[in-house]
Amino acid sequence: MRIERIEASKHKKGRVLVFLEDGSCLKITEQELLDFRLRSGDELDGEALGRLKEAAGVSNARAAAADLIGKRAMSRRDLERKLREKGAGEAEARYAAEWLEAIGALNDAEYAAALVRHYGGMGYGPARVREKLYEKGVPRELWDDALEELPEDGGQVDAFLRSKLRGRAPDEKEKRRLTNALLRRGFPWGEVKAAWRRMGEELADGNMADV
Repeated sequence: MRIERIEASKHKKGRVLVFLEDGSCLKITEQELLDFRLRSGDELDGEALGRLKEAAGVSNARAAAADLIGKRAMSRRDLERKLREKGAGEAEARYAAEWLEAIGALNDAEYAAALVRHYGGMGYGPARVREKLYEKGVPRELWDDALEELPEDGGQVDAFLRSKLRGRAPDEKEKRRLTNALLRRGFPWGEVKAAWRRMGEELADGNMADV
């Protein structure tokens, strides 16, 4: 396979486009261009072409991974999934993720802690935060340590009720509505009931509606 021409990328600094005689184009780094000692007009045998395509695949996956993680934080699972959706092979996606981990740009434990702080700050309880960790692809073995970032349930529930009632005594309908809101946010029934008791209100089990 002959190399028709080699051009510097106009859109990605440090990237090089290698155009082959069959009309295909391989995107590699400037360092890979030097490592392979490529020049326009070179003839590549099957082995050399295979190694070049493999290097291009890895290089493209790394560039795409850096672009994705630069836009927003995510778990390793979601990063690899997005890379595969962009055309990377499984091995290429895995290599790119490992590269980001090695340089400290991808860290599931730090991401999990950040998610817990974010959703805890939004007033979510432990159960709802666990749902978010699952949705975002955080490994289960990291959940317990991350959940230590959550404030104590009681303080969150008390603050929620105080902000909604503003000193008013609620009727049964309002107690039911606020109770359901807390349960949807992931707070356990026992803690919600205890919070009402701290406010001088009793909450019967019948006040827990389907959520």
